[in-house]
Amino acid sequence: MKKGLFIFLLILALIVIAILIFALTSCASFGRAPRGARLERVKLSPHYKDGHFENEEETVTMTSNKGFFAAMKDFLFTSYPDTVPTEDVPSIKTDLNAIAKDEECIVWFGHSSYLLQTAGVRFLVDPVFLQYSPVSFANKPFPGSSIYTPDDMPPIDYLVISHDHWDHLDYKSAKALLSKTEKVILPLGVGEDFEYWGWPLEKIIELDWNESAELKNGIRVDCLPSRHFSGRGLRRAKTLWASFMVISPKNTLFLGGDGGYDGRFKRFGEAYTIDWAILENGQYSKDWSQIHCLPDQVLAAAKELKAKHILTVHWGKFCLSTHPWTEPLENARKMKEAGLDVVTEQVIGQKFPL
Repeated sequence: MKKGLFIFLLILALIVIAILIFALTSCASFGRAPRGARLERVKLSPHYKDGHFENEEETVTMTSNKGFFAAMKDFLFTSYPDTVPTEDVPSIKTDLNAIAKDEECIVWFGHSSYLLQTAGVRFLVDPVFLQYSPVSFANKPFPGSSIYTPDDMPPIDYLVISHDHWDHLDYKSAKALLSKTEKVILPLGVGEDFEYWGWPLEKIIELDWNESAELKNGIRVDCLPSRHFSGRGLRRAKTLWASFMVISPKNTLFLGGDGGYDGRFKRFGEAYTIDWAILENGQYSKDWSQIHCLPDQVLAAAKELKAKHILTVHWGKFCLSTHPWTEPLENARKMKEAGLDVVTEQVIGQKFPL
């Protein structure tokens, strides 16, 4: 037992050292911590305390009584059934440039990446097409799930980033999308990464929780809290994580990002009349139940938001937990059985009308 624990700790230490060395060799994909005027703005945020951002409610990353090392050992070295598909994930290659810009629709690209069109404006949310982790051998996408690249994207009005984790912010995609994107909307502090990666300051809309921005065609975006954390390397919580409400003349859409269950869903449901809620539904575990919603919590959140329609994401492309890879779709079907209008036949690349 002690020998096994020692080997595990040794492997973990080697991984940490490798990541540290990788980060310290000027790897641009790790981004950069806020500095200068941006850091001064970060320090003024009511959500930034003692050198890091905090959730509205007290939150711990690991909730299991196993402890951090045991939970990580279980996740990394225990074999769980059906976490990865044995065949190609179903997908459709839609010609995105052929979609009329005045069409109200969503196209999902797997995990939490999707194209959203409302009121004649295109939003591209959390696009992860090219680089999925700091090292190429980790976090491999499911076979058949990576049929889209930045080259397939039409001109984008607003790129939206919910937080800086690798499965939501792809350095290579961010670089490739610069030339075809008008502006990027992101939580406070994450703008440092984009500026470091060559995005001009005038293209960056950076928001703290409960701040808003007026966009084109009468659209407003509200930056709202989430219950999660941030960090691309050894830095944690130096940048903010968020959800967003997009209020257009045609639809009001809640872009949930990542986050565990708390009282914000009821608050948002009372403050807005939501047409569509796009909610995370995957990569959850009882070992980290405060930073990702468990299935029954996704159902509770959907009910409290009182959204007319629901699309679930954060599944279908990566194995970042221990549940079967198809379980999120089963969760969606159970939500429909509970009386909610949820998309239950969901294929990567499929266009969903709003």
